[in-house]
Amino acid sequence: MPQVELDEKTIERLDGLRIEGESNDELIMELINIYETSEYTLFHAGD
Repeated sequence: MPQVELDEKTIERLDGLRIEGESNDELIMELINIYETSEYTLFHAGD
């Protein structure tokens, strides 16, 4: 798995989104999945 370094401001934003007990890795994966799903939906919306 690739490593990503986050700046302090990004970490603060993630802290605001995190559900109790959720790790940064879990939150980031969830955000990526949401992004990919919405991208997929937009891509196929024209069909």
